Amino acid sequence: MSEQNGGGQQNGKRWYKRRPPIQPKKPNNYAFIDSQNLNLGVQKNGWKMDWHKFRIWLAENYGVSKAFMFIGYMPDNESLYQQMYDHGFLVVLKPTLEIKNVTQPDVPGEKPEERPPVKGNIDADLVLHAMKELKNYDKAVIVSGDGDFFGLIEYLAEQKKLLKMLAPNRRYSSLLQGFDPYIEDIDQHRSELAYRDRRYTNRKK
Repeated sequence: MSEQNGGGQQNGKRWYKRRPPIQPKKPNNYAFIDSQNLNLGVQKNGWKMDWHKFRIWLAENYGVSKAFMFIGYMPDNESLYQQMYDHGFLVVLKPTLEIKNVTQPDVPGEKPEERPPVKGNIDADLVLHAMKELKNYDKAVIVSGDGDFFGLIEYLAEQKKLLKMLAPNRRYSSLLQGFDPYIEDIDQHRSELAYRDRRYTNRKK
C-alpha cells in the first residue's frame, strides 16, 4: 500500500495513517418566537425573561442556529429591538394598529373615554417565515402557547420538521394538547432563564 492511499510499509511491516475522527454534523435548527405570548406568559407566572440567557439556552439545548423574534413595532421601543439583535435574535417587526375602544366612565356623569390599545398580530408573519425557511433548517422550535399555530404545528409534525413547541407556561391552548410529546413548559426552567437585576442584588448584599 502506498502513502498516497493512506499508508506505507517499513521494515516489512505495513502501517496505516490514522484518520481524523469523524465530526458529527451540528444541528441546524431554527426557532420562531411569538414574543408577546412568551413575555406575557412568563410574567403571569411572576418572573421576567433574561433574553441573553434564553438565546444561549436555545442554542445549547436545541441546536438553534437562528432565532426569529416576532414583535409588534412601537417607535418608543427602538432600544429594545437593538438589544434583542445584540443578544443574537433576528428581529422581525410587525406594524401595529391603534384600535379605539370606548370605555364607560367610572363616575356617573363623566363622558366615555376612548383608549387606543395597540395591536400587532404577528401570527401570520411567524407562520410565513417558518414556511419560507423550511428548506433551510433541520427542525423548527416554535415558542408560543397560542392555538392559532395549530395548522403550522400539525404540518411541521407531519413533515418531521418539528423539534419542540416551547410554551411559556402550562396554560397553553387546548387545541395543542394532541402535540403533548413535543410540548415543553418554559416555566420549568425559570431558575436558568429568569432575569435578575444585579444592581438590586448587590444592594441587598
